[in-house]
Amino acid sequence: MIDYLFIPIAYLLGSFSSAIVVCRVMGLPDPRTLGSNNPGATNVLRIGGKKAAALTLFGDMLKGLLPVLAANLYGVSEGILAATGMAAFLGHLYPVFFGFKGGKGVATALGVQFGLAWQVGGSVALIWLFVARILNTSSLAALVCMALAPLVVWFFRPAPELIASQILISIVLFWRHRSNIRNLLSGSEGKISG
Repeated sequence: MIDYLFIPIAYLLGSFSSAIVVCRVMGLPDPRTLGSNNPGATNVLRIGGKKAAALTLFGDMLKGLLPVLAANLYGVSEGILAATGMAAFLGHLYPVFFGFKGGKGVATALGVQFGLAWQVGGSVALIWLFVARILNTSSLAALVCMALAPLVVWFFRPAPELIASQILISIVLFWRHRSNIRNLLSGSEGKISG
């Protein structure tokens, strides 16, 4: 029974919005009202600078990492581990503390992947960094690395439940990025800098 407690705890932790809290503490505008209106690190970078964005990114990754890492170390089944990661991710997207209106989930998904295995998270992060460095577009880097994430999980942690949950995370993440995809296709998507 204790194993199942990781799932609701992960959702509640995921519901903590790093972007909103960081912006409030630093005296910045609510990220849901400026820029892309997304409470995520990229939008916080645009409206608040690098320090605020780094804190947001760290917080969003941590809320994916901590419950999955704890469940992993506790030795739960692969199914519970997959559900714990999904709960943290969905908590970020639909946070109970902020009217179920959250971010797009990239950093939290990356935290989940680091919680599964450092090799998984590290590989996905390197893919993001490579694409972002070359194309200077956060959303495209996110879409590419998350599209490849199930393959990375398959390579390092080939459990069917974990692969299936990563596929589901990727599908939901693509759906949450549908406006970014339209902007990418039309050539109007914002750059990380410049």
